[in-house]
Amino acid sequence: MESPSVFFLILTTLTFTDHVHNQRIHASVNPLPVGSNVTLSSDTNITVGSWMFNGSNLVLIYPGGYMLNKNRTERIIFKSPSSLTITSARLADSGLYKAEEMNVFSVELELSVQEPISNATLSAKTIDLVEFNDTAVLMCSVSTGTSLSYKWLAGTSAISSGPRMQLSNGGATISIVGVTRYDQGPYRCNVSNGVGYDVSPRLTLNISYGPSNTTVKVMPDLYMHRSGSDITLSCSADSSPTATVQWMLNEVYLNRSSSQLDLQNIKESNSGIYKCVSYNPVTKRSSSNTTEIRVMDPVTAVVISNNGGPAIVDKMFTLRCEVTGPFVSIQWWKNGSLIAPDNRTVFGNKTLTLNPVQRSDGGLYKCYAFNLVSNMTSSPFAVEVNFGPEMPRVMGPNVVKSGNNVTLSCWATSVPPSQYRWFFNGSLVSNKSEFMTPPLTKEMSGDYICMALNNITDKNSTASIKLTVIDPIQNVRIEKQSNPAVEGNSHTLTCNITGPADHIHWMKDGKPLYSDNRTVFSMDNRTVSFWQLERSDSAGYQCLAINAVGNMTSEPYRLFVTYGPENQVIKGPNKARTGDNVTFTCKAVSDPPSEYKWFFNGSLISNMSEYMTPSLTKEMSGKYICMAFNSISWKNSTANITLTVIDPIYSVEIAPQMNSAREHDSYNLTCHVVGPADSIYWMKNGELLLADHRTVFSLYNKTVILQALSRFDNGQFQCLAINAVGNRTSAAYTLLVS
Repeated sequence: MESPSVFFLILTTLTFTDHVHNQRIHASVNPLPVGSNVTLSSDTNITVGSWMFNGSNLVLIYPGGYMLNKNRTERIIFKSPSSLTITSARLADSGLYKAEEMNVFSVELELSVQEPISNATLSAKTIDLVEFNDTAVLMCSVSTGTSLSYKWLAGTSAISSGPRMQLSNGGATISIVGVTRYDQGPYRCNVSNGVGYDVSPRLTLNISYGPSNTTVKVMPDLYMHRSGSDITLSCSADSSPTATVQWMLNEVYLNRSSSQLDLQNIKESNSGIYKCVSYNPVTKRSSSNTTEIRVMDPVTAVVISNNGGPAIVDKMFTLRCEVTGPFVSIQWWKNGSLIAPDNRTVFGNKTLTLNPVQRSDGGLYKCYAFNLVSNMTSSPFAVEVNFGPEMPRVMGPNVVKSGNNVTLSCWATSVPPSQYRWFFNGSLVSNKSEFMTPPLTKEMSGDYICMALNNITDKNSTASIKLTVIDPIQNVRIEKQSNPAVEGNSHTLTCNITGPADHIHWMKDGKPLYSDNRTVFSMDNRTVSFWQLERSDSAGYQCLAINAVGNMTSEPYRLFVTYGPENQVIKGPNKARTGDNVTFTCKAVSDPPSEYKWFFNGSLISNMSEYMTPSLTKEMSGKYICMAFNSISWKNSTANITLTVIDPIYSVEIAPQMNSAREHDSYNLTCHVVGPADSIYWMKNGELLLADHRTVFSLYNKTVILQALSRFDNGQFQCLAINAVGNRTSAAYTLLVS
């Protein structure tokens, strides 16, 4: 350590500059607990300057050395120009520390040494308080600790200072002015400093309050209660301690002190204003609330009555609803639907009036009576609307066959069902809706009148039916014309009818027959005439006679139109071989079928349509004539066929040339035919032989000439002879070419 004389000399020569920016002092811990160590360091080494505490020098630094304050040497450690260590810190070590570099910078640091907090406790002047009347005073204390800071908690929420929350004694005391029930806590105080904190145990206030919010509940909660039922009233209030309860009815005490009031089998006398009065003996306060109980008897019976007579269309009708018990209103229903008033429907206190009644008013009526505690519906009351009778409907025939019985029926829409009477020519003939006549005669034709009567509405209505009695058709038949029906001639059919007929119709094969340019009907359709008959007119004819009471159809009459013979056809051969028999067939279109005769050379040879000849000779060649004859129309027709009788071919053989057949020579083969031959053909080896430049035919093919023979001409030759009645082939001739 340098001498003091040098120290003071340097002091006399040094001057200091202002603070320099960007220079700081750092503490290893700040604040720090009592007894711990702390190191202070600057950002830059100090070469000429000092460390100071609360304005007093701790260390003087000069080039090449330093000097400690002799009064602080025991706990100050100075190891480098930029740091200073304080050991076993004490409360007195708290203060302002400064580091200075002469004429360069000066920086400061406030260091706080604090005693740790222990044993935080919370107390109150009193915990028993009355809402709105009292002020709560809470005090927080610690056994040890310095630099104390206080934070108050209600539950988990921090308390802020305000008009009601007043802090004093540095925050160690809090006063809650005019406490409420919500200020009960629990409360805690949190005491802290720079080196730690401690939280007090909970403290809860006992705040008496109420009664308030007194409420009365009714079970069941109804506007109107039914007599005979049970009611429970319950009273509740916000109060601490629990309030006592008194019940009143219409301001008269009931000597009931329970919070629940049970009313059983109530009557109308139980109706009134019920009051619950609650009282807190600590706060000396009371509170009340009221509820109104209304009791009504139920409806016990509902019946519909009618004393004004039955419901009749176009008249007035009234129903009455008889109700036992008090009722608020009555509803009327019809067929399950609510009835609404209109210009015909009027509601009285207990009545329903329909004026005038309509048929649609019939149905099942119900009366529905109700009050505030009950309702009841009457049994269905059936209303039947009486009306009619309307115009009767008369059913029955207008035209009837004499001798028959007919039933006339009369029906009219009416409630109740009508009674009926039948009149004919002013006389009553029946008292029933159905009237069956005796066997009818023409004198019983006329108007039959039905009268329908309703003994409730006192009304009647009539209708009539006109009946005409007619004789029936007894027989219908077709009469034919005496002369036969022949094609091309005219013919008439007549419909003979026994009995009256209004209409006559003709049918052909079951279908209606209509007039045309050949078919003509008489004015009354009794006859039908066919001009120039055609065979298509052949058919079954009927005539249908009709009158108002029936019809009759004749038995079918079969008309056969005679025609022919025509289109005569003969079938048979035109050529035949001598010695054979041939058959000719002769046919002609004719109705009835023709008779036939065959003629040859002017002589009758057959009376049949088929004619078979005897064994033919050439002399039997010629014209054969067939005559067809219609015995009804007396017409005939002839046709003929020409027959030629021809001898057959008896033999065919080949005659060769006398000299031998040699290659390159010509060679002749001749076909000898016994019998007439129309054609001759040559074959070689079974195939037809045709002419070419070496093969030549002559004498109507009787001879074939083979020119310039070739060895390939070898083979079997045949000739075939043909006429109109047959053919014959020769035996094979073998040609060998040398």
